[in-house]
Amino acid sequence: MDNHNIDSHKIHLHPDRIEGWRNDPLHTFPIYVEISPVGRCNHRCTFCAVDYIGYHARQLNMDILKTNLKDMGSHGVKSIMYAGEGEPLLHPDIGEITRGTKEVGIDVAFTTNAVAMTKRFIDEAVDSISWIKVSCNAGDAGTYAAIHQTKEKDWESVWRNISYAVEKKKAGTSIGVQTLLLPDNFKTLDALAQKCKEYGVDYLVVKPYSHNLSSITTVYKDIKYRDLYQSMLTSLKELESKEFKIVAREDSMKSWDADDRGYSKCYSTPYFWAYIMATGDVYGCSAYLQDPRFNYGNINSSLFSTIWLGGKRKEAMRFIEEDLNINECRKNCRMDKVNRYLWELKHPDPHRNFI
Repeated sequence: MDNHNIDSHKIHLHPDRIEGWRNDPLHTFPIYVEISPVGRCNHRCTFCAVDYIGYHARQLNMDILKTNLKDMGSHGVKSIMYAGEGEPLLHPDIGEITRGTKEVGIDVAFTTNAVAMTKRFIDEAVDSISWIKVSCNAGDAGTYAAIHQTKEKDWESVWRNISYAVEKKKAGTSIGVQTLLLPDNFKTLDALAQKCKEYGVDYLVVKPYSHNLSSITTVYKDIKYRDLYQSMLTSLKELESKEFKIVAREDSMKSWDADDRGYSKCYSTPYFWAYIMATGDVYGCSAYLQDPRFNYGNINSSLFSTIWLGGKRKEAMRFIEEDLNINECRKNCRMDKVNRYLWELKHPDPHRNFI
């Protein structure tokens, strides 16, 4: 059961922002921003979409970031997910950054491999976090180590850290696990679901692989889900309970297998979301990191709001509207479901009044 619309979208819950986009797109600030606090990572996952960036040992300056968080909050940014091209919990000041984000009125979430999710971080920051989603892509230590390209001992660290986070979380904070469905791991996912349920995790998300056209890795780029997921997901759903949910992203799997996206323009970029790299560069889309067409400026030299209203983003608005070929875009991208919804708003059914 997908209580949080993880396999869908929540853009329809922000009608004021949608109306602003229709009337004044330049001044439409993101609802949601992804931030990469660090570039380095302690894993080298076989499916990593940003392997082409290179896991550089760089990180955002905390004071500069906090100044920009205040600026972002004052311009209507409502949520930030810390994730990115590196492992976010490797930033030495991540606890203080988390608290500072919440203090300026922005909701906070994390996607992490959880190896560095220490007791200190949980004690310092968990009260400021809406959700933590742990990337754990197998149901046993050996398969996990092979896919994450790490040591098997990390498997035990992850579950020890999850256990502590579940123990310390406040009401309203969710601790979830997500896994890609891959030919390498699908036989272990029953065991992963059992482990999640045993440890008190709120939900397990099973999602499809999505290939970034810039990725070095190509091993999964031709994966098909129609023959892989149906029987396995049926058995997983039998493990659901009142406290533990399985979020099987079947719509996203079907979208991956389909030839048609259902829209021919991207309407979410550069309006409803943004991405900040560990370099401080601000991008309109995480599928195009290091592509200058989607780079609008850098928070180390300008405030986020100045960048968002600046000339590079204005040019990007024109480029995306007039020139972008979305067949060059990542399929099943982060904003795919949002784009489907916005496309329907722009191109309504002629029978839309028959509600």
